[in-house]
Amino acid sequence: MTDLHSPLLRTAGDSWNITESVGATALAVAASRAVETAGSNPLIRDEFAQLLVSAAGPAWAQLADPSIAWLDGDEHGQRLHRVGCDYQAVRTRYFDAYCAAAAEAGIRQVVILAAGLDSRAYRLQWPSGTQVYEIDQPKVLEYKAEILSAHGVAATATRHAVAVDLRDDWPAALTGAGFDPTRPTAWLAEGLLAYLPSDAQDRLFQMCTAQSAPGSRIAVEAFNMVVDGNRRRWDRMRDRLGLDVNIGDLTYHEPDRSDPAQWLADHGWQVHSVGNHQEMARLGRPVPEDLVPDAITSTLMWGHLTGAQR
Repeated sequence: MTDLHSPLLRTAGDSWNITESVGATALAVAASRAVETAGSNPLIRDEFAQLLVSAAGPAWAQLADPSIAWLDGDEHGQRLHRVGCDYQAVRTRYFDAYCAAAAEAGIRQVVILAAGLDSRAYRLQWPSGTQVYEIDQPKVLEYKAEILSAHGVAATATRHAVAVDLRDDWPAALTGAGFDPTRPTAWLAEGLLAYLPSDAQDRLFQMCTAQSAPGSRIAVEAFNMVVDGNRRRWDRMRDRLGLDVNIGDLTYHEPDRSDPAQWLADHGWQVHSVGNHQEMARLGRPVPEDLVPDAITSTLMWGHLTGAQR
């Protein structure tokens, strides 16, 4: 198992499968969606999350247990983990609504950047003719497709798996898969930016903008802070379940990173944003006051390109 306290776990050109490095975080996020889906009053429904997580092994299946029994005897840990699951549910609902609004506006071309175990191509009701392009590491895309196919799960849109690293020439791979930059596109960058160096983040936005026809949309999750309390949540996963998941050691923390909302606004996008704590409170999942210092702080945003691309 990787030393979680190593000062540098990311290297240029690094890759991973579903249970390693950034791939493991996709499993952890899907486990949170499984916990939410099994709840009494779920904000979202992802009936494939439990299936995808459990296929990775028994320890991962425990992480997807809605009772959070793997933290029995640790009341603070259970509360902290529940807040983390609530956050994943709220951000999933936010981006589900974004996808629905884009479809209602007539957009039939969707690109999910660093798709991981995102199952929107399978679980959302897309209009006829919708093309969903999923970009991620080859082994991650293969894992998801193989598990769902083995269980007879079919996509609800025309799904295109684009196996390419976002640090490479992904626009060429995307075009090669059938993407048409002359048509409006709905881009989705959920749970991604923190795993990119600041220069790669800006290049990502530049490439999306260059490939966007007027009328395109983009949705982004921007982490403002990954706090020590959340790191302790990952430590519990390691200590209780033996799972090597630690966002803090896999993400980049550069003080001069561009503000995504400002970058997009400066390049022709009309941006609407909301703080995650505000959105969580609006949807009835407020962060308990005593856990605010330990909770993730992020901004959820979407933008609309109305004029010529820049």
